[in-house]
Amino acid sequence: MHRPVTLFTGQWADLPLEEMAPIAARLGYDGLELACWGDHFDVTRAVNEDSYCQGRHDLLAKHDLQCWSVSTHLVGQAVRDRIDKRHHQILPEHVWGHGDAVGVRERAAEEMKNTARAAAKLGVGVVNGFTGSSIWPDWYFFPPTGPDQIKRGFDDFANRWGPILDVFSEVGVKFALEVHPAEIAYDIYSTQTALEAIGHHEAFCFNFDPSHLLWQGVDPVKFIDMFGDRIVHAHMKDVTINHDGVAGVLGSHLPFGDHRRGWDFRSVGRGDVDFDGIIRALNRVGYAGPLSVEWEDPHMHREHGALESCEYVRSIAFRTTDAAFDDAFQKA
Repeated sequence: MHRPVTLFTGQWADLPLEEMAPIAARLGYDGLELACWGDHFDVTRAVNEDSYCQGRHDLLAKHDLQCWSVSTHLVGQAVRDRIDKRHHQILPEHVWGHGDAVGVRERAAEEMKNTARAAAKLGVGVVNGFTGSSIWPDWYFFPPTGPDQIKRGFDDFANRWGPILDVFSEVGVKFALEVHPAEIAYDIYSTQTALEAIGHHEAFCFNFDPSHLLWQGVDPVKFIDMFGDRIVHAHMKDVTINHDGVAGVLGSHLPFGDHRRGWDFRSVGRGDVDFDGIIRALNRVGYAGPLSVEWEDPHMHREHGALESCEYVRSIAFRTTDAAFDDAFQKA
């Protein structure tokens, strides 16, 4: 089972793809998970320009790189968030417009539909991203939050994302939600509820990321075992846990990189994620897609981190087998 090792370009979007691609090739990657921001993958150009997608492939091919997925976390977040000025810094101007909340959400939804069409033109079958959530701010039930309010939030997700997912189905592309705090699904139970709300839509799948599960106290292996048939992409991302009796799991309003935080991201292999257990679980459910490094470490140079992360992922991504280890002891 060969799984390509790719690099998510979201943390490199300050560089044009022409500069970033040779770096990734030099660091040993098989391909790139292209972010739909910076200049890495332009949805509008992909939809409207016949030569654009081939041009992306040609650029990657010059460096022996391929692309298996694109990612649109930023625009997806705006489909059902409670829109405020923070969203302006992450959205393209044609989606932000005048910043009117209803208009932003409507334009974000249309952009997501176009992203599905753009991915199909690029020839990739997966778009990773976020959904946003109208009820994420209500996760702590005070002031008292009744079950009807939560149900309305999941129903609203289904109403707004259903038509988007229908377009994904029409063009043969999967939307892979990165289960993550601030999204409609952020742990195992909320993932089950989201699937039920959307009627187990065939296009609604998952981009597995262990880091955001682990710091919440959720076992990433259990997530794979429960939702393996819907995992169509996998992020290799690490996190360190610092539950020292002082730091809290909620982050204490301390910025990433502050040593007092209860958890923080680490270069792959340097944190507390059990990647051996994850590879075994991915093997168990038959996952054969990319292992995509989403590199984040606030105290490390990104090229150093991307290099060691690529090497680490290759070292632990062993193939599965149907043979028993003691078959050699059996008599002929």
